[in-house]
Amino acid sequence: MKRTVRYKRVLLKLSGEGFGDDGGRGLEMERFIPLAKEIQKLSRSGVELAIVVGGGNILRGAKFSDTGKSRVQADQAGMVATAVNALLLQDTLERFNVNTHVVSAIEIKNITEPFVLRNCLQYLKEKKVIVFAGGTGHPYFTTDTAAALRAIEIGAEVMLKATQVDGIYTDDPVKNPSAKLYKKLSYLDVLSKRLRVMDLTAISLSMENKLPIIVFNINKYENIGRAISGKPVGTYVGE
Repeated sequence: MKRTVRYKRVLLKLSGEGFGDDGGRGLEMERFIPLAKEIQKLSRSGVELAIVVGGGNILRGAKFSDTGKSRVQADQAGMVATAVNALLLQDTLERFNVNTHVVSAIEIKNITEPFVLRNCLQYLKEKKVIVFAGGTGHPYFTTDTAAALRAIEIGAEVMLKATQVDGIYTDDPVKNPSAKLYKKLSYLDVLSKRLRVMDLTAISLSMENKLPIIVFNINKYENIGRAISGKPVGTYVGE
């Protein structure tokens, strides 16, 4: 049966930690498989899907710069880390017969494709999955901001922010078991409360362009599909 979807063009943001071990470090290849299976189902249902991957499981630029390294070069190293995750995700997806393009904001000749919006829009129309790597291509910007930017550029109807918890809470639910889950928030709520779901630049950019965000737990089976179908899942951020 064909899945009923509410959102037909979607930007999915995946943190690098989701590809790592229980501590979010390194590469655990089995983590790619359930994700690839779910993306395969979505692709077959006709959803136009683009993905932005982080690289924090390998190297997080901002933290690396805290060791005394140049922030610019640390962020550039982080951009390369996202490309590693993107290529491994592409390989897994194509083993499940999902036609996938890795498009990078930084030039990695003969391995990834450069970002050309016209090409990306054509891939989406052809129901091919795009994996965006390299962040925005510039230092000082997170992959969350890259996700908001790419979502707006491709005309996505929603941005899905995959996390390791069920959504946005009043406090860190890992450290504070009494923290309460928000079901719905406005952009201004997130900004004024300084909720650490993503950086403030990404929230401000989404607010300016009226891009809704759904924050959910990637570890629960078929949560991506539920979010795309419009079923209640995680926390909705919008107007």
